Amino acid sequence: MSDTVLDLIRHGEPVGGRAFRGHGIDDPLSDKGWRQMWDAVGDECHWDVIVSSPLQRCRAFAEQLGKRHSLPVHIDEKLREVGFGEWEGRTPDELQRDRRAEYDAFYFDPVNNRPTGAESLHDFGDRIAAAIDDALFVHATRRVLMVAHAGVIRAALGYVMRSAPANWYRCRVNNASLTRFRATPHGLQLEFHNRPSLR
Repeated sequence: MSDTVLDLIRHGEPVGGRAFRGHGIDDPLSDKGWRQMWDAVGDECHWDVIVSSPLQRCRAFAEQLGKRHSLPVHIDEKLREVGFGEWEGRTPDELQRDRRAEYDAFYFDPVNNRPTGAESLHDFGDRIAAAIDDALFVHATRRVLMVAHAGVIRAALGYVMRSAPANWYRCRVNNASLTRFRATPHGLQLEFHNRPSLR
């Protein structure tokens, strides 16, 4: 019986560049972001099915990739980015200039220093764990690509590696980078993280 392989890819750069978009800001991919995504996946078909966040910076590419290779594309609302409350739409530079103490406190302890109105990291982790479990059950023995967000990939790493949410922001997730998990009899195992392409 074949293993279930679960690849996660972060969306490319959105229009407007780097910012805390969460799931309230739904910017599309920029031209650069589209190039990043196609460069990352290459020309070969590596998957049997695609599962995507509903946000257009993920969904649009998932649908185009699915069309290119005649793959089914499923949209999972659970894969939307973590909610950042009042920070949504703000850039890191703006926050460091205008709310430096708040910004530093978040990175020191992201669980207890959430932006006002932000989603709980524990709740976010629960929904990403549920999304992963659903994908593994529904698409068992297949090669699955999840098109998602930096926060989703951090939470997935936390789930697989049993790392507490307080540690998730110690992990870098580049635009259009790939992370692979493989299902084994002893649970999911991490094969690689933040890889720029499959070539």
